[in-house]
Amino acid sequence: MRVDVDLARGALEAELDTLYQRLREGGEGFAPVVESLRQPGLVLRRREADGEAYVYVEDTRHGRLAGCTVFNRLVEVDRRTDRFVRSPHSRIGPAYQRRGLARHIYARELEAGWCLVSGARQSPAAHALWQALGTRYRLGYAGLRGATLVCLGPQVPPDVLDDLGTRMVLSRHGAPVPWADPAGRTVSTRPDRGPRSRPGRPALCKLLDFFITDAWFKAPGARPAAARRSSACWRA
Repeated sequence: MRVDVDLARGALEAELDTLYQRLREGGEGFAPVVESLRQPGLVLRRREADGEAYVYVEDTRHGRLAGCTVFNRLVEVDRRTDRFVRSPHSRIGPAYQRRGLARHIYARELEAGWCLVSGARQSPAAHALWQALGTRYRLGYAGLRGATLVCLGPQVPPDVLDDLGTRMVLSRHGAPVPWADPAGRTVSTRPDRGPRSRPGRPALCKLLDFFITDAWFKAPGARPAAARRSSACWRA
């Protein structure tokens, strides 16, 4: 992945204006209000279509859209992986940036159990957002190998990071993630319908929990010997 995206201010504002017009034309039921933010006048609206979620930040005081985040399905992955992961893409208006809006939206989906996978390219602001979220959630890297997400661990060398097949991955602590190890073997799955269904943890996940601790994600050199011998890259 590469940090080389630069969004033009004028194009960004025009895109949000167009989205807001569509939002208003859709009526109140198109994207119902799901949360009123602490910042006066700002509310979150959310809708789902074809398995993808759209979260809008509306400024009700000024009658405009402050931002929008789309949680896309990954066309590159198989059906099993699709039940767990989404790829977020945000547009936040210049006047509303640095207010923590995107961070709050991402956290909502992470807390719902989704695993978030970055795109192949990011803007510097998006990259900084993922790093900031990594202080609260599990942050690591994965490679797209065919239709499978292969775990690359909590850190990768510069040449691997520069590969467009490398993605950053965020997940809530304790949330199963559909990883495969470098040999292509599945190391974590959940035998249910995905993040919003009743939690389930198969015996394999429990075994991996015993071997691999959350500390591994922040301090790779401090992981226990049992974890180093395990073929798993991450703990679910």
